[in-house]
Amino acid sequence: MGLNFEFATSTRIILENGSFEKIPGFIKEFGSKVFIVTGKNTSLANQLSKWLAAINIQFKIFSIYSEPTTSDIEKGTELARINGCNLVIGIGGGSAIDSAKAIAALVPNKGELTDYLEVIGKGKKLEESPLPCIAIPTTSGTGAEVTKNSVIKSSGHNVKVSLRSDYMYPKLAVIDPVLTITMPPEITASTGVDALTHLLETFVSKNANPFIDTLCREGMKRISDSLLQAFTDGNNLEARENMAMASMLGGMALANVKLGAVHGFAGPLGGMFRIPHGAVCACLLPAVMEVNIEAVKNRDEKKLLLKYDEVARILTQNNTADAEDGVVWVKELVKKLQIPSLSNFNISPGIFPELVEKAKNSSSMKGNPIQLDDQQLNAILNKSL
Repeated sequence: MGLNFEFATSTRIILENGSFEKIPGFIKEFGSKVFIVTGKNTSLANQLSKWLAAINIQFKIFSIYSEPTTSDIEKGTELARINGCNLVIGIGGGSAIDSAKAIAALVPNKGELTDYLEVIGKGKKLEESPLPCIAIPTTSGTGAEVTKNSVIKSSGHNVKVSLRSDYMYPKLAVIDPVLTITMPPEITASTGVDALTHLLETFVSKNANPFIDTLCREGMKRISDSLLQAFTDGNNLEARENMAMASMLGGMALANVKLGAVHGFAGPLGGMFRIPHGAVCACLLPAVMEVNIEAVKNRDEKKLLLKYDEVARILTQNNTADAEDGVVWVKELVKKLQIPSLSNFNISPGIFPELVEKAKNSSSMKGNPIQLDDQQLNAILNKSL
């Protein structure tokens, strides 16, 4: 097989302890009226606003209180337009950064949000370039600072879908591991497994390529070394650095390669139930690995099986491990991270047929390394309860 791939990511990436304090120095090259999108915790946005006031830059702060909905994005877009903002800064977890990217994309473009959404909308392409966007993550999981999509919940359709465009990469990603030290253990756990899922699913994806594989190997090794350390000792800066790097690598991978069945189910589950995205990934990942490996063996897909063997060797750090050892390692990791199973979120078998149908229509399912039938998709859900 010859080398054949494309790759894109954010225009400029800075990963450095203390780099948040450099933000004021970057602002003027991008814009003069700043729209700051943040989460429930506004302390860093408030600090940023003080710095902006000191250099006479106008700003408006907009808070997202949970995973963004279509109405959140519409409100934010309208507010940014009314205030004449020409730069958007997202500071917080994946929800804040995804919201910032979506608002930056929509402000200069005509029409409704649904015109541009996948699955439930028209999936139109953006006609105008988005406003410049600076992404400052405070969690290590989504890798949203280096991706070209925003995941948005539609309450009307009970599903999470993407606004996606090659123009939506942030102009600047400032990744300061120090900002992740205050993450509570449960957020460290769920976001960390989200990062692992991005790396693992893109590594075995139908669309995988040798360049992405290199990123995934590096990211998975860092998570194997550091996720439990960051969970048990949040002040361990080396572990936080490794997780920030792994999260970024996972974002780079998923921006260029489709994911798989974990994320195929995550959109519908997140749309229908109040369950954190990382927790969904943690619940589903071992079962998806198990069902995929069984399907790969039954269809004698030797190359794919070798990839799952390699996953196991990276995660266990044992050169003789095989694919099943990787499943056991992930199951044990989820248990050590104290992430509850799907049944703890009031999910029961009665909803499985609807979940399976919605998952089959998701864009992520198209990247799953092997096609799964309804029986296999149901088996994943049963094993995850």
